[in-house]
Amino acid sequence: MTNFFDLTFNALSDHMVALNQKSYRATQLFDWVYARRVTEIDAMSDISKAFRDELKTQFNFDLPTIHVRQDSDDGTVKLLVKMYDGHLVETVLMRYNYGQVVCVSSQVGCNMGCSFCASGLLKRQRNLTTSELVGQVLAINNLLIEEGQGKRVTHVVVMGTGEPFDNYDHVMDFIRILNHPKAFAIGARHLTVSTCGIPDKIRQYAHEGLQINLAISLHAPTNELRSRLMKINRAYPLEDLMPAVREYIDVASRRVTFEYIMIDGINDGLEQAQQLVSLIKGILAYVNLIPYNEVMENGYRRSPDHHVKAFLDYLTRKGVTATIRKEFGADIDAACGQLRAKHNEKTW
Repeated sequence: MTNFFDLTFNALSDHMVALNQKSYRATQLFDWVYARRVTEIDAMSDISKAFRDELKTQFNFDLPTIHVRQDSDDGTVKLLVKMYDGHLVETVLMRYNYGQVVCVSSQVGCNMGCSFCASGLLKRQRNLTTSELVGQVLAINNLLIEEGQGKRVTHVVVMGTGEPFDNYDHVMDFIRILNHPKAFAIGARHLTVSTCGIPDKIRQYAHEGLQINLAISLHAPTNELRSRLMKINRAYPLEDLMPAVREYIDVASRRVTFEYIMIDGINDGLEQAQQLVSLIKGILAYVNLIPYNEVMENGYRRSPDHHVKAFLDYLTRKGVTATIRKEFGADIDAACGQLRAKHNEKTW
């Protein structure tokens, strides 16, 4: 039996045709499930009883469940979401003045091995399915609906635990469901996928024909430093990564975001700022400087505010567009992977 939430609109249309039904049935079903939030097939009143009975043999509507919820004083909500097999992943709601942003995880655990990251404390167990990705957004949407202020998820970033391009097909189906007007109807430019840097997947992403944003977890401006911080750089050094980024910009005509976590005494000095300017000079991009959420297990420390400000000022003087990311959830397990790691530690 197929999980309904695994199917893009086109895949559902093909499934309907395979059942000797008209393809418009896909529109009916998307409307019931996504617009009306109805998953009880017998309640789908404009579908004949005979076909409803057939649908019951075709689909289930199973979704992840909320296992733990943490609420921050700033309105941020972090969920530990349980999958069908008991695995747990984190999903975060961040409330901006421009909308409700959800950060979703793409894998159970992570094998990228970034030395500063809490996600890598627990190695990858498996990829998440499309329905498990969709389920994270639905869980947050349901929380917003319960709040009764008429709000919905408006932006989604695939920046949680895992490497999205290591789960490429499921992530792209997820993006298409988010973007489809009969499902979540979230504009492509409100969707962002963040990668540690897999060049062939960046090139493939460029040719998808969608205006989805791309963020690169850079965090260091040289191979020597980046390889210390991020194991993936040993496989895909900057000489491989940067041409793929340029190809994405040329093909997709979209600006790239370079994410740069500020770690005290490691990558936050004037020398690194100069090297970063040299690396990205002439690229249609901006730099998102990220205050570091400290992880007890690795010993790294957050850059002092005056270091971050000096780094930002240097980039700006050199003509690089840069911002400091607003912090959310400072009073809860803020770093990606911390809540899951803490929960697993308690259950060992």
